[in-house]
Amino acid sequence: MSLDTLERRRVEPSGQSRSDRRDRRWRATARLDRRDRPSRALMVALVLASATLITLDQQGGDDSPLEPARQAFGEVFGPAESATSGVVRPIVAIPGWFRTHDSLRGEINELEAENARLRAESTTSGYDRNRLAEFDGLTQAADNLGYALVPSRVVGLGPSQSFSQTVTIDAGSRAGVRPDMTVLNNDGLVGRVLRVTSSTATVLLIVDAESVVGGRVGESMEVGFLHGRGILGDTGRLDLELADESEAPASHDTVVTWGSESGGPYVSGVPVGRVSSVYSSLRETSQRAVIEPFVDFGSLDLVGVVVPAGTTSDRAIVEADGSMR
Repeated sequence: MSLDTLERRRVEPSGQSRSDRRDRRWRATARLDRRDRPSRALMVALVLASATLITLDQQGGDDSPLEPARQAFGEVFGPAESATSGVVRPIVAIPGWFRTHDSLRGEINELEAENARLRAESTTSGYDRNRLAEFDGLTQAADNLGYALVPSRVVGLGPSQSFSQTVTIDAGSRAGVRPDMTVLNNDGLVGRVLRVTSSTATVLLIVDAESVVGGRVGESMEVGFLHGRGILGDTGRLDLELADESEAPASHDTVVTWGSESGGPYVSGVPVGRVSSVYSSLRETSQRAVIEPFVDFGSLDLVGVVVPAGTTSDRAIVEADGSMR
């Protein structure tokens, strides 16, 4: 193809070259820019109008010349703003609602936990008060009797098939407990230690049918022997036979332990019970008294084992003066 042919193809049918078309396009763009841009005079007029409105509105309040226009604008657009605010407000409040809900849920959980704790305390308050009263009574008994005590809890009852009235306590040889030691509580005499392991001991109750306790009537100082009937509970009683058969104890006289020289199996002076009735046998010319025990054997819990002063124990000991060691 010749150079003349190429030159002819570069020429447009309208007789204009490509460079002429490019120049015309840029001139059109410049005209569009000038047409869309506001004139300088218009800009100056708008600025002056704004300054004038600002100056007039400086008066403020109802005296402002622009107040009627402002009221008209509020009447037109106020309802629309209220409607839009009513729609948008619930959506905007959603995050705050979740935060408030979580906070309230946390407070409710804390209150429920506190209520549960208070309910538990109210449920066990009577039990706690009773145990505290028993411990206070045990320290008072040690002070009144002048004996050192190893505190222990009743953890079991004797086997029913043996027909014996025994209990198991949670203090054994490690606590200084030995067989034939006196066991009492804050009300009076409970029994004596039969057998001992390292951590427990079996106690024969004074209401057991095989139990025999030397007793002394507090008013007359007459001595005798207390025998159990083998009955546990409110109806459990002891029978007192005085050494002097001609003597008869008076009703409501208090009976205490007679005791022995070595202090075993029973130390002296421990309250046992009160005379509830007296029976006379004309054939045998003897007197028999029925004793109501001070101890409620159906609700035994805290007891104390009488131990010699200075006994080594794996637990605190109530000293003879009521202090703890």
